[in-house]
Amino acid sequence: MKAEPGPRPLLGYLYIASSTLLWGISATLGRAAFTGHLLPGGASLRNIDPLILSQSRATLSLAVLLPVLLARRGGAALRVPGRDLVQFFLLGVFGVAISNYCYYVAIQRTNVATAIILQYTAPVWVLLYTAIRGGEWPSWRRSAAVGLAVAGCALAVGLVGSGRFRMDTIGVLFAMFAAFSFAFYNVGGHKILARYDRWKVLLWVLVGTSAFWMCVNPPWKIVAAHYDRQQWGFMMVFSLISVLGPFSLYFAGLQHLDPTRAIVVSCMEPVFSIAITALLLGELVRPVQTAGIVLVLMAIILIQLPERARDAELIVEPIE
Repeated sequence: MKAEPGPRPLLGYLYIASSTLLWGISATLGRAAFTGHLLPGGASLRNIDPLILSQSRATLSLAVLLPVLLARRGGAALRVPGRDLVQFFLLGVFGVAISNYCYYVAIQRTNVATAIILQYTAPVWVLLYTAIRGGEWPSWRRSAAVGLAVAGCALAVGLVGSGRFRMDTIGVLFAMFAAFSFAFYNVGGHKILARYDRWKVLLWVLVGTSAFWMCVNPPWKIVAAHYDRQQWGFMMVFSLISVLGPFSLYFAGLQHLDPTRAIVVSCMEPVFSIAITALLLGELVRPVQTAGIVLVLMAIILIQLPERARDAELIVEPIE
């Protein structure tokens, strides 16, 4: 099934913004997996390993999505040619699985602020890729928007003036791998969504991601971890909020926006994370964070302004 004809930028921005809102919520929930806190009613949660969290969010999402699509469309409608299966699996492994796992490891080795700002250097790599692929340096407007987005993320997560940056070599490397992976699935996802419906893309990307994790961490190892009912319930909710919901929205946005615009708008994630934390946990938003939020919003406004014929050029070609 082909993607919807004709890009609609406003719809694309709404889809991407909605996906980042869900990712912001899942970032808050993710703290429970590592700290055992933030559950309703003050209940505690046994810690969940980053690998298990990365694996379960994809596999459980697939377990929900597959029967729904089979019931609505049938098996024949979900088949794809073998040559495209390779692309789906590459997108699932190097775009989703690696991005998720590296991000969680980076959080463990450094902190959330360090991990998220390094991951959100991804717009820079997408911009460079589109420049090299197109054989022409991007306009000042796109370059300025990417710069504002990265700077805004740095201020929003408190990197400047807070002393939160932790130079753990392994943690920093994993955060950079997460950034490259995030950039990869922005570019790769945009390409393949030009030919396929987003639900089919999401299904096969999750198949690739789940198959990869099954090889890395077979089922008997998961059974041996003896996770209780509360942990499994948390992982199911987490998978729906952090994968199935936001990725379907993000892929929908990529059908209407080029990779650079999509990934700049995705920089709203730390903004949403800060706002949700302030609402749920009562944490104050400092002036420097407010300045970061303003910069991200400025970047989003700047990147959406039309650039004559350049928009058509960048749509030739899309983590969490």
